[in-house]
Amino acid sequence: MNLYPLLRPLLFSLDPETAHEVTLKLLNAAYISGLSKLIYPEIDRKPVNVMGLDFKNPVGLAAGLDKNGDYINALAALGFGFVEIGTVTPRPQPGNPKPRLFRLPEHQAIINRMGFNNLGIDHLLTQVKQSRYCGILGINIGKNFDTPIENAADDYLIGLRKAYTSASYITINISSPNTNNLRQLQQGDEIKSLISALKEEQLKLQQEHGKYVPLALKIAPDLTDDEIIHIAKLLLEFEIDGVIATNTTIARDLIAGHPLADEAGGLSGAPVKEKSTLVVRGLAAELNGKIPIIAAGGILTANDAQEKLTAGASLVQIYSGLIYRGPQLIEDIVKSL
Repeated sequence: MNLYPLLRPLLFSLDPETAHEVTLKLLNAAYISGLSKLIYPEIDRKPVNVMGLDFKNPVGLAAGLDKNGDYINALAALGFGFVEIGTVTPRPQPGNPKPRLFRLPEHQAIINRMGFNNLGIDHLLTQVKQSRYCGILGINIGKNFDTPIENAADDYLIGLRKAYTSASYITINISSPNTNNLRQLQQGDEIKSLISALKEEQLKLQQEHGKYVPLALKIAPDLTDDEIIHIAKLLLEFEIDGVIATNTTIARDLIAGHPLADEAGGLSGAPVKEKSTLVVRGLAAELNGKIPIIAAGGILTANDAQEKLTAGASLVQIYSGLIYRGPQLIEDIVKSL
């Protein structure tokens, strides 16, 4: 039962951030009342093993929709093969001033400059413990806005230590354009020292807890070919478990002339599709199947998802596609595989 075409005009009449909150509350109410099972019947299993984990299907929720882990049960009920929550930082922070979220329906796109607004990792972990979800859960970690970039590794290590026993896998977000200088961590020696510190800590935590939790690195679509090759070499050198390609773009060429084109922030949705696919293809050529790629960026149809998988991805994640197409998109992709 696809109710979203009826709901979308109402949600799109609201301010985007208000609509975001209302949607999550409606999904939660549907889950608590048992309506989710009637509205969203069980999706056929299409199991896949990636990073040593068993996913019931290859379609996941990208980080950013549920930053605090407040709606894990309700979102999982939509049929996702995995759910990623966050980005979460060591300490709570309010994010950037509003307005900070903008829809561009003509381009099936969104611009956001949320700035890692979240209630902190301790709140998120409490929510995870209280959830009933037993599937694959990714926790996406970042640094606080006021932590100097030279001390960024400290924040990621706090996130890694705290999230380790609660996550199926942990994503290191070094690619949001909305935290000052964060993308600098993708370059040169900075990415090498960060990955090295995180990998060392991961191995310590494995010994301490008797459990191996995979690490995935989330990268930007705005990387040069040389930067992609450099990152791929480091992923192989340090045996990082996965890579998420990609985050949002700061490019505006595909929405030039739109009244919102000059709004600061990351652009997601249809305009990032090609850039993201090129990064997936570039990584796949370098990684040679040794490290799995999770593709995100501009997936609004089953064909878009298939394009990413053909380019070399093992899993896909959606966010903007969910805003424009609704939960039916999950079933459409899984059925088409």
